Amino acid sequence: MSMIRELRTAVRRNSAAPAVIPAPARSRGIVDCAIYRDGVRVPEQHTYSAALRDVRRAGHGFVWIGLHEPAESLLAEIGAQFDLHPLAIEDAVQAAHQRPKLDRYDDMLFAVFKTVRYVEHAQQTATSEIVETGEVMVFLGRDFVITVRHGEHGDLRGLRRRLEADPELLGNGPSAVLHAVADRIVDDYLLVTEHLQGDIDEVETAVFSARRSRDAERIYQLKREVLELKRAVTPLVAPLQTLAERPMRLVENEIREYFRDVHDHLTRVAEQVSDFDELLTTIVQANLAQVTVAQNEDMRKITAWVAIFAVPTMIAGIYGMNFTHMPELSWTYGYELTIGCMIAVCVLMYRGFRRNRWL
Repeated sequence: MSMIRELRTAVRRNSAAPAVIPAPARSRGIVDCAIYRDGVRVPEQHTYSAALRDVRRAGHGFVWIGLHEPAESLLAEIGAQFDLHPLAIEDAVQAAHQRPKLDRYDDMLFAVFKTVRYVEHAQQTATSEIVETGEVMVFLGRDFVITVRHGEHGDLRGLRRRLEADPELLGNGPSAVLHAVADRIVDDYLLVTEHLQGDIDEVETAVFSARRSRDAERIYQLKREVLELKRAVTPLVAPLQTLAERPMRLVENEIREYFRDVHDHLTRVAEQVSDFDELLTTIVQANLAQVTVAQNEDMRKITAWVAIFAVPTMIAGIYGMNFTHMPELSWTYGYELTIGCMIAVCVLMYRGFRRNRWL
């Protein structure tokens, strides 16, 4: 935070001097930087500092800066120029450690979204990654919006082009960008849940089919991926409800109406993910019950065979004692009689165990 304070002091001290973004900084994460007036992109190229001065000098329009995994020093420079709150900058630097949220400061909103992507796989294994997550942070001010993306998916360049093709919507200012980001991310949630539904149906069919699958590790891995999605979706419900229901200075009333639709979609996703979690818990329990039943069946079979072989083993052990006076020792057919008795007893025991479905 000391770096941020020093840069802020330097920016305020030299506010009259032209500020130019250094060439190395442009390569450390700035994807795009543009000025928008009345929903239309200004064709001139600007550095972020020059763009901000231009907008504030003109008194209308806003700056949209897109960043991808920026260096901490670049975020500090931008934070000092745009007077971003230090706590928000710290959260933006700590990628993969934030939960979805909406923080309100005096003249700024800071939103964190978890992005998700379904990873295609030919066959699910115990180590398959099914849901890949990333993060998008949005700094929202009166005349600027800064999007910070972490992760290899969730590219916002296509989103920017779609917004630029709709000047009427983009004319509502920075809050239109916040809505578009939220809407795009929630749409991705819907897409991922559709794919997960197929995976869960496949696992459920395998567990409860005649040829039962006992791959508990694969089921548990799928449950972990659903929990990963749940951690991205559930905490976002309250922030979107706030944006949809509570008037805010930085969010246009017309855009607030759009947030209601996004919140409805997110609520549906949250309920579906919760159902996935409960269903997978039931599948895991059913799988464990099947394993227990199968083990009991195996133990009964082993016990039955041990009992069957115990009889000839006992008879053979008795006749192996070599006493002088034992029944049938001197009889010509004594050996055959003993073997026959062993076989007859084993057959009777086998039929009894089969009748009781132990074998």
